[in-house]
Amino acid sequence: MRPRPRIDLSGLLANIADLSCVGWRKGQQEEILKLLRLVSIAMLSVCAVAHGQSSDKPVASSDAQKSAAKPVDSSDAQRSFDLMKTLAGTWKGPITTDNPAWSTDQLMPLSIRVASHGNALIHELSTPGPEVTVFYLDGDRLALLHYCDFGNRPHMVARPSADGKTVEFDLVDAPGSNQVGHVSHAVFTFIDANHHIEDWTFMLADGTLVHGHLDFKRVQ
Repeated sequence: MRPRPRIDLSGLLANIADLSCVGWRKGQQEEILKLLRLVSIAMLSVCAVAHGQSSDKPVASSDAQKSAAKPVDSSDAQRSFDLMKTLAGTWKGPITTDNPAWSTDQLMPLSIRVASHGNALIHELSTPGPEVTVFYLDGDRLALLHYCDFGNRPHMVARPSADGKTVEFDLVDAPGSNQVGHVSHAVFTFIDANHHIEDWTFMLADGTLVHGHLDFKRVQ
């Protein structure tokens, strides 16, 4: 920061006042005009210095502006989302759970499609349904919203995928009715282009966890 020039404006003004009090003798008009010119120059110098210092000083940004301007490293989330998009198609598979009442030998149909110009992935599981889950990028995170048959909407975000073969989601919140319970965790495992596994965890209203294992084979 440049040092401020020290200008004794009060002294200059005092000199003008002294001269004006003693009357208008010969040469005093010129002296007063000279002092006035000095005061004007001094004031202009102060303004110029202040303007220069304010221009050099960076403008403070709000937290929201800093956040918006900060580049987002979404490479991992984008890779996981691109991997999820490879599941687009039609699938069928059985479901097994640690609660026999929830298991079935029937093959459950699953439809997955890319929507909204690539910004969303729609997962529709017939239970008999369809029960819809939407995957999307939320800044630097891959997120999902699950529209449950029981009237709630679990919101989850994906962990970074360490091996590129699994995408794991953790619960953020589950607004809506939770009289029965809600989905609280999900893992997608990619075997090959025509085979993937989904492991979903459902939390009952009393806190009991039910794990569902769905083994899907591609139909189309």
